[in-house]
Amino acid sequence: MMAGRTFSGDGGLARHVPVLLPEVLDGLAVVEGGRYIDGTFGAGGYSRAILEKGGTVLAIDRDPAAIEAGAALAAGSGGRLRLVEGNFADLDTHARAVDFAPVDGVVLDVGVSSMQLDEAERGFSFRLDGPLDMRMGRGGVDAATLLNSASAHDLAAIIRIYGEERKAGRIARAIERARQAEPILRTGRLAEIIASAAGPAGASRIHPATRTFQALRIFINRELDELARSLGAAEAVLREGGRLVVVAFHSLEDRIVKRFLQERANVTRGSRHQPLTHSEQPTFSLLARGAIEPGETEIEANPRARSARLRAAARTAAPARALDFAAIGVPQLRGVVGPEAYQ
Repeated sequence: MMAGRTFSGDGGLARHVPVLLPEVLDGLAVVEGGRYIDGTFGAGGYSRAILEKGGTVLAIDRDPAAIEAGAALAAGSGGRLRLVEGNFADLDTHARAVDFAPVDGVVLDVGVSSMQLDEAERGFSFRLDGPLDMRMGRGGVDAATLLNSASAHDLAAIIRIYGEERKAGRIARAIERARQAEPILRTGRLAEIIASAAGPAGASRIHPATRTFQALRIFINRELDELARSLGAAEAVLREGGRLVVVAFHSLEDRIVKRFLQERANVTRGSRHQPLTHSEQPTFSLLARGAIEPGETEIEANPRARSARLRAAARTAAPARALDFAAIGVPQLRGVVGPEAYQ
């Protein structure tokens, strides 16, 4: 199939509007016959657009439902779309396993997908009542187990750090009291507990449960650690001149991406008085100094785009560096065990 072809028969893919799509394609500089990794396949919007421009795609998603839904798109791609159920933090390993490295571009759309938010049974959102699950993949601890097992101290730390919630202690204590009466098993019940503890939304106008749900999801899926690992994996698998494009939707994610790219581009390191050593040579060059944001027209058509921030960079010839979580601002929960401890 040649560039410019559109794809029908999307099968089970949701009717999803990919955020900042023209900007993503510009950042990737897609060429016909080029190799690209879509590390967060989701509803397939970016993969489909890359295919239409003639690229070949290795698409990764830890959600088996996303892989199943993308089967028809893969079947109609003439062998140019390969789907892998796996973690985007291991995208370099997945690429090498199928002889798909080095690559010309990597795109990451970070966070929970619209498909997941819209499915009540996944438990990601309080808009629709459902079981407290929040797992992006097949295994691991679910939100109900965590909420009914973790100490108020640990819950407060999770909600404060990953949700940036100032009322974290009050919310954690309310959860602890409520579960003594009966286990907390539904998203609607958790939202009620949080709203009662946190009080009115105030000037922000966001639901009082928003930050807590975000925090629980991030913790359960180790999202920030895996984002950091995926950035390092992209660095390892991109050829010289290859492009990395990342779309993030909240400050914790965007801060990690920003610091990683600044650190890798040596934006704040080195001078003519202190020349860089070989190991400190920049591994990326920034394609824009700041984040690219959606315009008002896109926001009106797709409100989900409002908080999106896109950052992009091109790979240099320098060897990949070791990944330092602290240097790129990955938050650490000191004294709190990981989610696997509650299984």
